[in-house]
Amino acid sequence: MDEDLSQPLLSIVSPIYKGEKMLDALVQRITDSIVPLTDQYEIILVNDASPDHSWEKICALCAKDTHVKGIELSRNFGQHYAISAGLAHASGEWVVVMDCDLQDRPEEIPNLYAKAQEGWDIVFARRVNRRDTWFKRFQSHAFHSVYNWLSGMQTDETIANFGIFNRNVICAFNSMPEKARSFGSLINYLGFRTSTLDVQHDARGEGSSGYTFAKLIKLSTDVIISNSNKPLRMAISMGFLMSSLALLLAVYNVVAKLVGIIRVIGYTTTVFSIWFVGGLLLFVMGILGLYIGKIFDQVKDRPLFIIRSKLNFCPNHGTPRIRCNPPTTHRG
Repeated sequence: MDEDLSQPLLSIVSPIYKGEKMLDALVQRITDSIVPLTDQYEIILVNDASPDHSWEKICALCAKDTHVKGIELSRNFGQHYAISAGLAHASGEWVVVMDCDLQDRPEEIPNLYAKAQEGWDIVFARRVNRRDTWFKRFQSHAFHSVYNWLSGMQTDETIANFGIFNRNVICAFNSMPEKARSFGSLINYLGFRTSTLDVQHDARGEGSSGYTFAKLIKLSTDVIISNSNKPLRMAISMGFLMSSLALLLAVYNVVAKLVGIIRVIGYTTTVFSIWFVGGLLLFVMGILGLYIGKIFDQVKDRPLFIIRSKLNFCPNHGTPRIRCNPPTTHRG
């Protein structure tokens, strides 16, 4: 079968959650920004079961402009799964990922594209002056600090999902079967030639972020457990330390008993020792349980996302036919 050579130059992928009031401005500003570059583009809006009327708004936008394409997920899978759904359907030579809240400025897309033409496969937007609340900045700083320490990597807290990516990068990303999805960490794992571009960061257009504190904790745990085994090594180190302390305490008690220092067996010491060791064992078992849980999720091999409906996509194909030349991989 011949390849479809009519793929667009640019695909814009945006996960949508509580974005009803911002979608008109989002699509208009994206269109105004990229039409001077090319008329071969697509804007893919992925509705992650938003509780407002985002899907109805997406339907109206798709009816007015065939460049706009809509994907509705069957339930709320999460931002990174919605991004994965959009990337699985993106057919552009270059793919831009951006949030829908207009903090990622569509006017920066031509600048990202121009930077990519210098020979980069990936160009991330670097938010020099973040227009977030202090609590959100604190959460971001805390996450990156813990993640860098546990993974041994150095990540930049001024960089999120906003960026432009070559077709081969997206093909390689789509080939990764991890159930614990984190767009940024998976893209960084791929390698490729990567650069950054300083961009202006705006305040949120409407409403508040869909990330609750509980969701941030879950995402952080998923990312750390999926990309680092340092917690397991820490558990081994703690176990060795406790064994060493127990041995030293045993030697001390034997010597103290022989020289008459200890006359009455310490009930309190025994109780607290049991509590401490029991708590440590539960802590270590909890870490092991997290890793085993991730293995369980992976071997079930359920789909990353389930699509309820799509708009303005070719009806004869589940996903567009695209030229894809990902790098050769080897599983040793």
